[in-house]
Formats: sequence, C-alpha cells, structure tokens
Amino acid sequence: MRVVVGLLLLLLGLCGSGAQGDGGGLGQVGEIREFQDTAQRDAVEESTEQNTKQTTSDIWAEVRALRYMVVKLEVELRNMEAIVKDSESLVNELKTELIVTKVYVEMLQRDNSVQETRLTAVESKTRDLEKENADLQTRLSSSESELLLSKSRIDQLERDNAEKPKVAFYTALTDAGHVGPYNTDITLKYSKVFTNIGNAYNPATGFFTAPVKGVYYLQFTLFGLRIGHMAVTVYKNNQKIMFNVERNDGNYEYFTNSVVLELLAGDKIHLDLPSTYTLFDSTDNHCTFSGSLLFPL
Repeated sequence: MRVVVGLLLLLLGLCGSGAQGDGGGLGQVGEIREFQDTAQRDAVEESTEQNTKQTTSDIWAEVRALRYMVVKLEVELRNMEAIVKDSESLVNELKTELIVTKVYVEMLQRDNSVQETRLTAVESKTRDLEKENADLQTRLSSSESELLLSKSRIDQLERDNAEKPKVAFYTALTDAGHVGPYNTDITLKYSKVFTNIGNAYNPATGFFTAPVKGVYYLQFTLFGLRIGHMAVTVYKNNQKIMFNVERNDGNYEYFTNSVVLELLAGDKIHLDLPSTYTLFDSTDNHCTFSGSLLFPL
C-alpha cells in the first residue's frame, strides 16, 4: 500500500512543477525531490519487506514439501528394504534350488553316461543281431532253395512211385495143425492172407504171379513138431529153385530161408511139401510165406 501512495505523490509533484514552469522557486523543487526520495525509500523498504515475507513463506512451503518428500522417501525406503529382504530370501531359495538342480543335473549326467554305455552295448548287440539275421536270411534262402529242390525231387519220386507197381504179400499156412505126410508132393496153399498189395498172391492156388518184370524178394518159414524131417521145395513156374530140409528130433523146430529172383511178368512162384514130410501150423502162424517187388526192370 505504501508503494502505491508514494507513486501517487510522485505523480502529483510532477504535475505541479509542470504548471508553474520556470517561475517556481527552488525551494519547492527541493521539497518535492526530498518527498520523492522519501517515498521511493518507503516503497523500496515495503517491497523488500513483502519480498522477505514472500520468500519466508516460500521457504516454509519448500521445507514442508521437503519434509513430505523425506517421509515419502522413508516409506519407499522401508518398502525397498522389505523388497530387498524378500529378494534376498528369494535369492537364497533360488540358490538352494540351483544347488539341488546342479545335483540333479550331475545325477542325470551320470545316468546319461550309464545309458550311453548301455546304448552302446545295445547298438553293438543290435549290429550283431542284424549280422546274424543277415546270415540266417542267407541260410534261409539257401534252405528254401534246397527245400524247393527236395520238393521237386519228392514230387518226381512220388510220380515215379505212382507209376511204379506196388507188390507185397504176407501169408500164413493154416490153423489145422499138422500138415502131411502125404504120398505125393503137394502145393502148399497159404490160406491166411494178411497183406496182399497188388493181389499178386492167390490163396486158392498157393501161387504168386509176378505182375511186372522186376526183381522180387521172397521168404518162407517152416515149423515142425513131430520127430522126423520137414522140407519144402521152391518152384519158379515148373523149375525147381530151392529144396530145404530139416530134421526134427522131437523139439520145436523152425527154419527160414529166402530168395531174390528176377521174374518176368506172368512168372509164377509156389512152394511144395515133398512126400513123406510133415509141417505144423496153428493160430500162432508158425509157417509163413511172404514177398515183395524190390524194383521193376
């Protein structure tokens, strides 16, 4: 307010001096100047006082702002300390987990080393098995080839065997007991037929007739109970092939003989019991006559 009053007085003094002109006295001018100086000093002092009050007010405002900021910083610092503590705890936990992880990794590395060793062994064994499998496949191929060849041979043998005549017979003489002696030679009729493949033996006549040209195997067995001689004569057609005789002293007496003959188709074989000789047969089939075709010609 003092500043405003001083300025108004200064303006009034200036106006009065302009109206008087040069005719005004020096005294009035001096008073006016003194008054102006006083007014200026008062205005400056008032302005300085106001500035000081304003500055003081601003300082306290800044102090309060600084205090608030310090409090806020303390709160943030405490929060940061809590965060740091939490971080330290988390770091410790992470360190513990890192140690556990490191131990686990070392265990995994050892296990991996063991697994690699096993894998190497398995791979080696696999290579060995593959090699064995290759060898087996080679052998299998060879076996398959041999099997095909064998099958071909079997097929050929089966065809040959199918074309080959089958001749085999086995007979026994009688269930009647003693046979003979007779006054003349008689043809032995082996009436009990057990096998007669090819129907080459005729039990009604006692003759075996060769169905094809070939080599035949023929065998007979004789048995006697009475004291004396037992004998048999083998004929091919009307040709005597063999005469066999055996003396019986009252014990069970057997004898067996066989022949291998080349026969033409239609050749006949029969056995004769010579006169005065005797045989014995029963359900036990002591006297037998048998034969088979060895191979055709």
